[in-house]
Amino acid sequence: MVRMPTVRLALFALGIGTFAAGVVRRARWKRRSPGTVVITGGSRGLGLALAHEYLDRGARVAICARDEAELERARRDLEAEAVCGGRVVALPCDVTQRAQVEAMLTHVRQRLGPIDMLVNNAGQIVVGPSEHMTLEDFRNALDVHVYGPLHTTLAVLPEMRARGSGRIVNISSIGGRLPVPHLLPYCVSKAALTALSEGLRAELERDGISVTTVSPGLMRTGSPRHAIFKGQHQLEYAWFGASAATPLISTQVERAARKIVAASLMGRADLVISPQAVLGAAFHGVFPGLTARLFAWVDRLLPRPGGIGSNGVAGRDTKPRWFPKWLRRLNDQVAERYNQFDPTTERAGHTLH
Repeated sequence: MVRMPTVRLALFALGIGTFAAGVVRRARWKRRSPGTVVITGGSRGLGLALAHEYLDRGARVAICARDEAELERARRDLEAEAVCGGRVVALPCDVTQRAQVEAMLTHVRQRLGPIDMLVNNAGQIVVGPSEHMTLEDFRNALDVHVYGPLHTTLAVLPEMRARGSGRIVNISSIGGRLPVPHLLPYCVSKAALTALSEGLRAELERDGISVTTVSPGLMRTGSPRHAIFKGQHQLEYAWFGASAATPLISTQVERAARKIVAASLMGRADLVISPQAVLGAAFHGVFPGLTARLFAWVDRLLPRPGGIGSNGVAGRDTKPRWFPKWLRRLNDQVAERYNQFDPTTERAGHTLH
């Protein structure tokens, strides 16, 4: 029979050893250079915040997006702050088009060298009741959130396998784990991305490639301006925009970017950002039926079908009747900081009336 003091001593030694290993591992990743990092959807919002964070760590950063003018603004912004030896490349690319993805990555290799890390961040969101969601909405969401990351991942895997190292980061969402009402195409596609990401990690570990699945909750990025709203679009914008701007509900984008970069360098399997998202995911895992009922109650509080129906209006063109000025200022400040405004046609403070 093993004596209790011996068991306690063994557990204590195990704990000390685990702590020491964690300290050493943390010290190593803090010193590690990310190398060449490709960020899709890197011209604004979270993607732009991630680009800044990787540049601060001395990475060579390539960002891509569809809007060339937006990309150019982002490039100038990043180059102005690239003080740690980082280099920036900005390339137009629609990730839903495989040929464009392969051409973009070829340019990155020519200008920055082999690709060490891929961050699949490109995204879109459509807000409204399921009655107004069309098959095209679901197809578009799957194209951007599933086939886009698949196109980029398949394009970088050969070189990563050949050298036995590489990192892939997939920006999914807590919406891929929870049945959030009025975001059905988004949640469906993010759930598929989460499954794809976790499956890839299981199969790529033997090749020395780490895959990190990131599931943020709401973040203050100014992104409601680029979301599409259906049905009673003014009311839909009001609840979504207010949630995304309120500090107690949403996470500061800079904080989220720091956590994502740290998780990517450590090779973590999974990262859920914000205490609310962690709690929600854990609760849903244990009580899925109760979670569904709670969200059904939330759905009753959201706008009913009607308004413009299945037509969509971008958030920047929506003028909600109710939206507190302080929330408007918060949205505008972060939107301006992270390239959500087009300075040639609009300016902060004059987008909502």
